[in-house]
Amino acid sequence: MQIGILGSGNVGGALGRRWAAAGHPVLFASREPDSPRMAALVASSDIVLLATPWPATRDAVANLPWNGKILIDATNPLLPALAGLEFANTTSGAEQVAAWAPGARVVKAFNTIGYNIMENPTFSGAPVTILYCGDDPEALLWISLAMLEGYGREIAFSLLRRNDTMVS
Repeated sequence: MQIGILGSGNVGGALGRRWAAAGHPVLFASREPDSPRMAALVASSDIVLLATPWPATRDAVANLPWNGKILIDATNPLLPALAGLEFANTTSGAEQVAAWAPGARVVKAFNTIGYNIMENPTFSGAPVTILYCGDDPEALLWISLAMLEGYGREIAFSLLRRNDTMVS
């Protein structure tokens, strides 16, 4: 699967390296939102990761040929100096990204962990669980695992700390 990444900082770099190491072709584009290269990256990728700083997000996704592509939104709509969220109690960052990227199938993921966990997602010898959400019925994690993948209803997720202890 060819993966396009918009943004080449900590998050985009960490995930891009891991996906490339897993054998996926990875393409990066950043800092040129209106360039033909950005449009070509979206058009040629099977899936696209959005890993830009929030102030650059709108320009990064607007006017690109989404045409039903899955767009993984790893952004957080943070105000400067971590003073809060730009959209508090009115909408979400993912809803705003979806409005800016018409035609994209937006799925929110990788925004609730640090890039250090992305680089090394192993705790006590096992991989961590990464949560994601979206309004696409095929992207509902717990329901898909429990009902469609046959895990049943007796499954749950854990919160782990790197020192190998579970947080209760």
